[in-house]
Amino acid sequence: MLALQFTDPHLAGSPDMRVRGVATAETLGRCVAHAKRRHPRPGAVLLTGDLVHDDPAGYKTLRKNFVDAGAPVHCLPGNHDDPADVAGALDGPPFVHAFATRYGRWMVVMLDSTVEGGHHGHLDADELARLDASLAALNGGHALVCMHHHPVPHGSAWLDELMLDNAAEFFDLLARHANVRGIAWGHTHQPLDGMRGRIRLMGTPSTCMQFTQNADEFEVDDRPPAYRWMKLGDDGGIETGIEWVEPHA
Repeated sequence: MLALQFTDPHLAGSPDMRVRGVATAETLGRCVAHAKRRHPRPGAVLLTGDLVHDDPAGYKTLRKNFVDAGAPVHCLPGNHDDPADVAGALDGPPFVHAFATRYGRWMVVMLDSTVEGGHHGHLDADELARLDASLAALNGGHALVCMHHHPVPHGSAWLDELMLDNAAEFFDLLARHANVRGIAWGHTHQPLDGMRGRIRLMGTPSTCMQFTQNADEFEVDDRPPAYRWMKLGDDGGIETGIEWVEPHA
């Protein structure tokens, strides 16, 4: 199955508004148009948080971009979203707010790692219990776990202070389930691709601006907007890549 991940668009109420100098509605539109040309007919679309920049009016622009996605569009809140606003503004098909969804041999799990009033991530006891139960019930299949916050450091001091604060507990839970094949997240505005045992680790850049890698303090660099594609194989393998979308692309 082909899955496409778009993350951290940071939309505002007006399509002309800019966030840190970036016209975020324009860059998201450019990424979506690129994906429709290069990766048509996805099986699922994954939106992994910071869908708006503290402005619920931005969900209207998000809906316009994905209403004709041709596939279920899974939604997660980020630290700049209100979870209730995400559920309310993006209701009805193609938008999906289910915790876990089966696609053939794969199950996509959407974890809410947001903390009210904070920018770091945390998975509370109820969220971890639901994850544990869903993985235990997955007979003979594979799981892709998605969240907003990064569970492993990215090497940027300021940013890693805002990662998932109970990552050790999260990975201890995953160690009890051999069917987890991938974890995908946003939040960092930086790419990361790696392995932790059998699990593919995938940090995905933003559809708007990117943060400078390995920086001790906050800094925005000049890399273009981006999104991730994933091919989920029946054998549990994941082929994946990041598409950097230049203005002329």
